[in-house]
Formats: sequence, C-alpha cells, structure tokens
Amino acid sequence: MIQQFLRPLLWVRPLRCMLDERLDVRVRGLLPGVRVTLHALLHTEDGDFWEGFGHYISDDLGTVTVCKDASLGGSYDGVKPMGLLWSMKPIPGSRTGLRLRKKDVQAQSDVHISVYKDHLTHGFQEKAPIASVVAQRWYMAPGVQRVDVTDKGLKGTLFIPPGPGPFPAVLDLWGGGGGLVEYRSALLASRGYVSLSLEYSAETDAGGKPRHVEIDYFEAAITVLRQHPQVSPERLAIVGLSYGAFLTMYMAAYSSVIKPRCIVCISGSHAIPVSGSLVDISGLVKRLTKKPHYDKEQRQIWRAPLLPIPDDPLNKVEVDRIKCPILLIVGEDDQNCPASESADDMKQMMERAGNSHLLTVLTYPGAGHLIEPPYTPHCQASNFMLAETRTKVMVLWGGQTEAHSQAQEDSWHKILAFLEQHLYSNTSD
Repeated sequence: MIQQFLRPLLWVRPLRCMLDERLDVRVRGLLPGVRVTLHALLHTEDGDFWEGFGHYISDDLGTVTVCKDASLGGSYDGVKPMGLLWSMKPIPGSRTGLRLRKKDVQAQSDVHISVYKDHLTHGFQEKAPIASVVAQRWYMAPGVQRVDVTDKGLKGTLFIPPGPGPFPAVLDLWGGGGGLVEYRSALLASRGYVSLSLEYSAETDAGGKPRHVEIDYFEAAITVLRQHPQVSPERLAIVGLSYGAFLTMYMAAYSSVIKPRCIVCISGSHAIPVSGSLVDISGLVKRLTKKPHYDKEQRQIWRAPLLPIPDDPLNKVEVDRIKCPILLIVGEDDQNCPASESADDMKQMMERAGNSHLLTVLTYPGAGHLIEPPYTPHCQASNFMLAETRTKVMVLWGGQTEAHSQAQEDSWHKILAFLEQHLYSNTSD
C-alpha cells in the first residue's frame, strides 16, 4: 500500500484564474489501478465550509486526469471536468438553508484541492491527504476598478475594465432578495464591460430616506452610466435575474430614456403585478406567501400564485413594444417563477407583433431558478428573509445539480456572446 502512494503529485492549472475559467486537475505518480478521492474545500466569508469530491482509479500510467476520467462516485459521477466545484455542498453539520454568494469581490476564493487514499465519503478533515494544492479563483481581473455610486440617490457599485475605453456598459439587476450583489458585475467588467450593480429593493435610499422606487430611479442609473467618460453611451445593455428580469422588460418596453441596445432576462416573468411603486417587493412577497405552496420537505414554492399567465395585456408587460434583441434564459424546473410559461406567452406576443426575430430563448431542462455564473454550486433551496415579519422561510428554487450546473456554464458563455454581438458591433438590430 505504501508503494502505491510513493511520490504522488497533484497538478492543477491554472492555480490563479477567473471564476468563469475551467481548471485542469491531474494526479501523477501513482501505481496503476489505485483508488483515490479528489476533494475540493472552500471556506466562505460567512465561516461555512463547502465541499465537493469524486472517486477515481488511476490509469495504466498511474495518473488521474479529471477532464478525461470518470468519477465513480462522490458528489458527482462521470467525466465532469469541473464537477469538484459545481457539486459543492455545505459539509455535514453545517447550518441549514445556506446559499453561496461572494461578498468581497476584491478578494480571491481559495479552493483547497486534495487527494486522499481510497474512496472516501466523509471525515476528510480527520484524515491527512497524500497531496494538496490551493487554487485561487477571482471575480475581478487585474486592473478592474471598483467604485461606489451614490449620485442621484442611487446605491450601487460601478466596475470599470482596465484601459482607456470607451467601453460598452451593462446595468446589472439582481432579484428581490435585496442587498448589493456585485459578483456578476465584477465578472462582466473583467470581460470588457463597464457594469453597474444596482441595489433597488432596500427600504431607504443612499441618503437614508424612505425609498419608493419608480422607473426614474433606473433611468438615473442609466444616465450615470451613459455620462461616464469611459462608457460608449449608445452601447448599453441591461441584465436582470428574477424580479430584476421583470424590471428589465418593463424598462425596455416603457422607458423613453433607457432604450438599451439589448437585454438579458434570466429566470423572470413579464406577468408580475405592479401597483403603486414599481418596486414593491414586500407586496409581491406578501402575495406569494399568503397561501403558500409547499413541497414534501416544507419548502415554499412561489411559482404557483403567479399562474396562469393572464390573457389581459394590462396585467403584464407589453413585451411586444420592445424593439431591441432579447435573450431569455429559462430553467424548466424553476420552482420560484413561472419562467417557462412566461417564455411561451412572450413568444406568442412577439410573433403577433412581428418581432419574433428579436427574441432568443435558451431553455434548460432540469435547471432551476438561480442560474448564476458557471462553476458555482447549485442552490436548490435556501433561507429567505420576509421583510415585514423579519422571519425566515425556506424557499425552493428548483433544479437538479448536474443539469443546473450545465445550464450555468452554457448560458454564461452565450450571454457573453450575445453582449459582444450587440454591444461591440457597429450596427444595432
């Protein structure tokens, strides 16, 4: 047995790279036919530990090559080059309802990758690995600037690529969970876009005054973007997820100021009711939780109260008014939003208006609601804070881990290609 692990070498390249880049992981120096476990461990900013692991058998040359060899078990199986990362789950004994979200995008995420003897399923912390390395994963490329934005009552963060510009720009909108979420914007800036991550669902504005958000708040954000000296003002897009996708459609349809060159809508619906202020997250959540639907594990399912999609055009965004290209990303197992039904209705609306050429729909079987940047762990359910009562509920987002992770990788590359096509081209559709 000692002979089997005489001089093992764990080879990981690149050791320092962007979050949306693949890793090449190999083990060398084993004897043929040796059973080993590859293990990845991440210690988050919240103090939690997440892990992913795969079971391998060395080949005739005494090597394991993750991008070619099949995992025989663990948190994933089959030939999955990035399975160590996207299959990560909180380690046994962790707090319930966790969701992995990067807070400090200026700091790297250190992933500890190790090799252990035999095929293990638990107790990694109590055993000594036979080889180990640390891979750094970054959200911000070297030279990207991060700037706090408080102009015009806004609360946001601007990310600027290195170089003189001018660059295309993206307004980045997350969902109704609140908070200033920066990691997608940091990645977009690392790929050549000035990106503004905007907080819109907080109870107060940047000056501490009560916030009642109307469309002019988002128009102010667009103005800030367009007036920035490193932004090409006519090359602007909006990317939104969940409620942010609804807002994206709403602005593209009705604002005479915003007029994006293209929009990306992830896991959203055009049929969310609006009454009073445009951003009434507490009112929407109150409706969704008034008569909650539950799965067998008592996790709340929020898609049902938004069905059926209304026939009355006054009860949904008139997406047929949108005159720019739309990329719609849909997870067919979305348990939080009726994204599939909304996509079908949007297709019909665009076809009737003769605008179907503007709509591109990416549909992913087995994907859930939280379609995020690639190689990040799939979150099937997590805690959600109800603002009015300050109580936590467990919300089901949906998705199966492998299918969802494939959707994250594929959709991210297609988002980047879509933005490049419409923001870097000399003409607009």
